[in-house]
Amino acid sequence: MNKEELLNTIKLKISEKIQNFENLIAETRASNNDTKSSMGDKYETGREMLQQEINNLQRQLNETLNQQSIVQKISSEPCDKVQTGALVKTDKGLFYISISMGEIILDKHKIMTVSIESPLVKAMFGKKMGDTFTINTIHQKVECIW
Repeated sequence: MNKEELLNTIKLKISEKIQNFENLIAETRASNNDTKSSMGDKYETGREMLQQEINNLQRQLNETLNQQSIVQKISSEPCDKVQTGALVKTDKGLFYISISMGEIILDKHKIMTVSIESPLVKAMFGKKMGDTFTINTIHQKVECIW
């Protein structure tokens, strides 16, 4: 498994997400400026709705920037236990302990990216190869850690 390629894929996806949010915010701000008029209250309501949308996009952008700062600190070095930056194979699947971005397909392998705060990671944190853990009455065995 190439953890460096996986980490670079995640970094690229985050950068694209940040760019999309920045573009959406800029477009929404531009349309907010277009609605300025002396027509009265109905335009004020529209402007307020646009402002709420800008605030929502800004919040999502900030969350994505936080994810980016977490990913920047992750090393692609091999791990001998389940920790941040570990790629873990259990008998149920492949998990990359980093941020929650869902499924990534790399070299025909489905890899779930999971956050350190997730119940799954909390259950397996600190485990080594051969250890078992249980989450939601499902037993899993750590088969390999990269």
